[in-house]
Amino acid sequence: MLNRPLRSRLGYRVHFRSAAVLLALAAGAAGQTIRLEDGVFRVANANLDRTRKDWSSVFSVYAGAGDVPAMAGSYSVEGGVLVFRPLFPLSPGVQYRAVFRAASGPVTAVFDGPKRAGESAARVVHIYPSANVLPSNLLKIYIVFSAPMSRGEAWKRIHLLDSNGTAVKGAFLEIDQELWDPEMRRLTVLFDPGRIKRDLAPNLQMGVPILEGRQYTLAIDRGFPDARGFPLAEGFRKSFRGGPADRTAPDPANWKIEAPAASTRDPLKVSFPKPMDYALVQRTIEVADTSGAIRGTVGLARDEMEWNFTPAEPWKSGTYRLWISTTIEDLCGNRIGRLFDRNEGDRNRAPDGKIFRGFNIK
Repeated sequence: MLNRPLRSRLGYRVHFRSAAVLLALAAGAAGQTIRLEDGVFRVANANLDRTRKDWSSVFSVYAGAGDVPAMAGSYSVEGGVLVFRPLFPLSPGVQYRAVFRAASGPVTAVFDGPKRAGESAARVVHIYPSANVLPSNLLKIYIVFSAPMSRGEAWKRIHLLDSNGTAVKGAFLEIDQELWDPEMRRLTVLFDPGRIKRDLAPNLQMGVPILEGRQYTLAIDRGFPDARGFPLAEGFRKSFRGGPADRTAPDPANWKIEAPAASTRDPLKVSFPKPMDYALVQRTIEVADTSGAIRGTVGLARDEMEWNFTPAEPWKSGTYRLWISTTIEDLCGNRIGRLFDRNEGDRNRAPDGKIFRGFNIK
């Protein structure tokens, strides 16, 4: 795009910032122009003296700012146009200044180098919870990206929008230390606990961020930069409806265990009455036999209401235990024997530890 020209005694200086075909115009009857096309600089309408040999004395290109030497390269006259081909290709992120010394005064054009090779392939691959109806006291959201992302951008790029497309103010707990996994691919976004817990000032003054029965959209801007500074390949939106608040603790006694057959590697399936926290449910449940923990891989299904475990080796007949850490949480931060939104009357707090459910494989 053309910036506002700056007039001097000798002419005009005009700056262009396009990386494709770049053009600068100068004052004067001759109407000299400087272009950058495919890494080659061209001066048209230059009224050339074809007997001249030292073209560098009238046309020079400089890389970067400050007092730097002119770039090396070759000159030619092609169809009445003075052409300069740099010895080395132009570099991304470098600014180039081309100067043509016309009889009426210098003509200067400034160009940006080429775009960096390639564009970001990073994109949002999933948002958890997966369900389209989420409790009004939802505690956290996980945003999973396909590639490492940049730190310090989340609160500018992530928005909770109401049904009118208006941002819900103060919905998130905007902490400086963003909660990324070690690979910088999964971001944990917390809703403000002060608005979720009843009887706290933020809750009394502003209410919960999500209202039951209302429609919302979680929007992630395309401008969210990846670890290399490139924007996302595309923005992402997840629409959902606010559901009833959940203030009941998870109870493994209500979980349904579907045991596979012996001599197979079919998955063990555990079904929950309600969705569980995406990240915690994957690391707080363990399968063991009489010899100890069993190696295998964990998967989730049915909007985080089903936990699957596929063993590394075929199942053997026998007695097994499903060990469950009491730190496991549902979508609202409720743990086994411990509610997130506790009142004075709640007496069901349990110490952190492990409990188990037994099952047999035949």
